[in-house]
Amino acid sequence: MDTVRETRAIRQVVGYMPEHDCLPPDVGATEFVTHMARISGLPRTAARERTAEVLRHVGLYEERYRQIGGYSTGMKQRVKLAQALAHDPKLLLLDEPTNGLDPTGREEMLDLIKRTGTDFGISVVVASHLLGEIEQVCTFLLAIDAGHLLKAAPIATFTQRTPVVAVEVEEGADRLTAALTGRGFKARQEEQCVLLVLESEALYDAVRDTVADLGLPLVRVQQERRRLEDIFREPEQGLEPAAGGAQ
Repeated sequence: MDTVRETRAIRQVVGYMPEHDCLPPDVGATEFVTHMARISGLPRTAARERTAEVLRHVGLYEERYRQIGGYSTGMKQRVKLAQALAHDPKLLLLDEPTNGLDPTGREEMLDLIKRTGTDFGISVVVASHLLGEIEQVCTFLLAIDAGHLLKAAPIATFTQRTPVVAVEVEEGADRLTAALTGRGFKARQEEQCVLLVLESEALYDAVRDTVADLGLPLVRVQQERRRLEDIFREPEQGLEPAAGGAQ
């Protein structure tokens, strides 16, 4: 669709939740969301019916007639989500939807976003710098840094297992690192963890025997997974490929 010539048609199929606080304080949620639904093309009656539906969906039905100026930050975020949904768009654009929310509010908003996709069948695009939240609610990621596209792929491809094994001990990580390096393994210490390149299954036997020989209190032996944050990091030095390094 042409964004210059078809603005009205685009408005009918796209819902937008802005990051900044842009709500009028002296009207109720019902009045505001109904107004936004009509701007997006719904007739008056349909707009009111749809407003009641989306306010119930976001958990504001009981508070729908209160003036928005008296709402908490979490309630205001829900109003912004409701107005973006009111005209039943095909595409929903959410800009930092958890902005200003406490941990409980963030979890509730993320759950709302997930249910929006399943309950209404709407395609959702979330812009966020909080990568943990992206991992919770999204299935596909476009990673952008300073205006440059770093990678675009399904979320699962970013969190695959790495060829790095983390061995955590309560104490003696320096001795374990030295002993495993002496046995020919690529090892690097990070606090009480020793990171090792998994080149063969023999590594696990070597770790078991070395920990036992040194009498170290073992906490865990675990093959590492990649994290979304790794996309934006430079490769670590001394252990390739490194846990926490960019691929």
